[in-house]
Amino acid sequence: MYRVWNFVSNYSLLLISGASIALFWANLHPHSYHNFVEFVIVDNFFIGHAHLDAEGHVHRTLTLHYLINDVLMALFFAIAAKEVWEAVILREGSLRGKKAATPLFATVGGMVGPVSVYLGLAAILGSSTYTAVVDGWAIPTATDIAFSYLVGRIVFGAGHPAVRFLLLLAIADDAAGLVILAIFYPSGELAPEWLLLSVGTAVAVFFFFNWLPRRLDRGKQLRPNSTWIRAKLSFWPYAIAGCISWYGFQQAGVHPALGLLPVIPAIPHADRAFGIFASAEEHLHDLLNEMEHALKVPVEIVLFFFGLVNAGVEFSAISAPTWLVLSGLIIGKPFGVLLFGWVGAYVLKLGLPQGMKTSDLFVIGCVAAIGFTVSLFIASVAFESGPVQDAAKMGALLSFFAAGLSIVAGKVTRVQKVEL
Repeated sequence: MYRVWNFVSNYSLLLISGASIALFWANLHPHSYHNFVEFVIVDNFFIGHAHLDAEGHVHRTLTLHYLINDVLMALFFAIAAKEVWEAVILREGSLRGKKAATPLFATVGGMVGPVSVYLGLAAILGSSTYTAVVDGWAIPTATDIAFSYLVGRIVFGAGHPAVRFLLLLAIADDAAGLVILAIFYPSGELAPEWLLLSVGTAVAVFFFFNWLPRRLDRGKQLRPNSTWIRAKLSFWPYAIAGCISWYGFQQAGVHPALGLLPVIPAIPHADRAFGIFASAEEHLHDLLNEMEHALKVPVEIVLFFFGLVNAGVEFSAISAPTWLVLSGLIIGKPFGVLLFGWVGAYVLKLGLPQGMKTSDLFVIGCVAAIGFTVSLFIASVAFESGPVQDAAKMGALLSFFAAGLSIVAGKVTRVQKVEL
């Protein structure tokens, strides 16, 4: 039993609304839109965009854009990290064992293909274009889980094994995207020693508020220590640890939107996961799931403002980076997933799920070409504000056309829809 429409309406319609308003605003009154996005909340603050003042000292300015993209989007990435963590670590996790082997291999193709197309076409366009856009190579590697899953159900039907294959691929894609953001897109000059603060805080909160109480409760049916911690302290130790970890990421020069990731594994979690679209998830009351439930409304609001401050691109900005991002997604994704999926299934003999055929891999790649949320985010960190960033963002927005392409590909390859 799945709650797809609820999930998409909760997390995606507000995002689309924010993005739509931004597009209209930026094209009708670009000056007021950009003034809104770069509105200074606090100058000379302890968090914010770092730059040097006249005396050569580091000076931070907290703008609305920084608040949304670097601070509040940490909540969105925390939820994504929670799903990836459960898929990898928990019993029956979707990214465990042989069942995930071919989807994981196809995920590699879904990243290699877009990067190859993006950089290959950029090289063909000339050295000046290549130099201008090379930093955006990761933009077309992203897959928007919610939209891709919804389109996948439309194309294949709710009961088709390709839908689960697609979901595994999308989750693995997001995990790889988090790694790419952390490694290849630092937010400033790297100071890795600050990461010790983040890691140390995560280890400390796990030891004192998770592992130690359970250790002391061994053999005690009522679990008095764990119960006291949960009842009296609730999520606060982890919230405080998250703030400290976020600050460590900012100071380390790693993108601070990923700052909550080290704390996620430290939070007490359920013994098993049912999946991000499973209605049973709503009835899990371990602390990690309770925190995710509590973040539902805040993240909805954050995604609205994320769309509002990032999708405001003038249509006149459409240029070479737009077509490079779009080509990477709608050409590189399908053929990359098909090639690597075929190699994994037949050359490495990992196989395909029963009921799936080889052509379904191509259709899955078309569906996975919907980049949107994470593509927009990577575009905002890959390039400085300006024409190249705007053009790349437009490519991410236009990736919605992959939905129509997926439906056509499904018809051409004669996908047999399987409903529950």
